Amino acid sequence: MIAIINYGSGNIAAIANIYKQLKIPYIVTKDLNELAAAERYILPGVGAFEATMRYLNDSGMVATLNEQVLINNKKVMGICVGMQVLAESSDEGSLAGLGWIPGRVRKIDASLLPASPKLPHMGWNSIKPRSDAPLFAGVDVERGFYFLHSYYFDATYAADVSASVEYGKEIPCAVARANVFGMQFHPEKSHANGVAIFRNFAEL
Repeated sequence: MIAIINYGSGNIAAIANIYKQLKIPYIVTKDLNELAAAERYILPGVGAFEATMRYLNDSGMVATLNEQVLINNKKVMGICVGMQVLAESSDEGSLAGLGWIPGRVRKIDASLLPASPKLPHMGWNSIKPRSDAPLFAGVDVERGFYFLHSYYFDATYAADVSASVEYGKEIPCAVARANVFGMQFHPEKSHANGVAIFRNFAEL
């Protein structure tokens, strides 16, 4: 059972619809007992780092997720701000992130971007995944994914970057460490490529 973590993110229904079409069991929840019983997790993402971490902290979900992800080694996939909160900290706020993957979320340097509008980075972009990144199996990397963001995950260790995108310079757009995965783009808005990501995560 995949638990789609419900913290008010606007893209939950789209993710749920994909798993419904794939006939893969899922639940949308913020209940701590249901979270503990799930086999893997999705942290969806629409919003800001600070507000997301405040909700996760105030809800009591952080302790449960830390236990399930860090101790019981259950797999988790963060999307957009759900990826960003995997980091230790962010330029977007003062609250600490989950810290599951070392790094800091930084604002894209708009001075490196030749065309306006410079931010947010919005629309479809091809990506460069690592050849050994299992989430990207069967994905058309030239077609790429749909992006909408102004911040990126600056991973401390290059080995934790599983894909990058060119926007002013090459920046990480996906991270992975052991059982923790994250992506800056929106697979739920990326048609067949996005469906492949969700299927791959369920089969890891």
